[in-house]
Amino acid sequence: MKRAFIILNPAAGRGRGYGLERPLAETARRLGWEVVVRFTRRAGEETDLAVEARAAGWPIVVAAGGDGTVHGVVNGLLADGPTSTTLAHVPVGNGNDYARALGLKAGSVRRNLVRVLGGVRRVFDVGRVGAEYFANGMGIGFDAEVVRHTLRMSHLSGFPMYLTGVYRAFGSFVAPDLEIEAVEHRERSRVMMFNVSLGPTQGGGFRIAPGAVPDDGLFHVCVIRTVGFLKFVRYVPRVVVGRHVGLPEVTLFTTREVRVTGVSGPLALQLDGELRYPEQETVEVKLLPRYLHVLCGS
Repeated sequence: MKRAFIILNPAAGRGRGYGLERPLAETARRLGWEVVVRFTRRAGEETDLAVEARAAGWPIVVAAGGDGTVHGVVNGLLADGPTSTTLAHVPVGNGNDYARALGLKAGSVRRNLVRVLGGVRRVFDVGRVGAEYFANGMGIGFDAEVVRHTLRMSHLSGFPMYLTGVYRAFGSFVAPDLEIEAVEHRERSRVMMFNVSLGPTQGGGFRIAPGAVPDDGLFHVCVIRTVGFLKFVRYVPRVVVGRHVGLPEVTLFTTREVRVTGVSGPLALQLDGELRYPEQETVEVKLLPRYLHVLCGS
């Protein structure tokens, strides 16, 4: 019998995960799967549950939640290095950027579970900053500030929440002085956004790296230098649809490793939308090609 361990974050998507234990379990069992559903009660518990599932030999672990849930589950699955345990994902969150990389759309939880359990197995790249993995993308600068603003919003969800966060963050944001070092590109400048992508979208649907695919063995890096407010207003819609390529303030390049130094001090960053505040000024971002087994939507 096919077996899956489902990790459900009930708080995902402003509480859309509450009450999904039974629909998930019933749907999987109707398809002939043996399943266990465990839900998280605290931040970070999805990582512990993924470690438990891997150690118990579950062949498939389903992350039912948002990008933060996926992030935690991936770090649990890979805590002891690469594994044959396969990640599946049912999107229930606000951003759902990883779901897009898997060919899934937010909507019916039952339908997405059917699609992913009957999906195609692939092996995706992952990124690593220090000892922490990321599945879809990381960023330094403006998008980390956007995440900080969205955490304060309780009245919005999904793409409108992220778009509102973008405009609110602009007023308080001070572009850091960054030194960027990769074999393919070097620069030092005031940078509004520095993003490393495995999938094409970050921030709830912004096509920051329109050419990125998560199994091509490359990071797709986007650097956006400081712009004034009027240009910012004009450029945001272009970033949403991935038409910022070629703008004079934008550089995109591919690499497998990049080092970023905050010239004036430590930097705030986001990993799959999760805020981090490392104490060191220099951040090294490394690609681990074909490192994570995943199920993509059928």
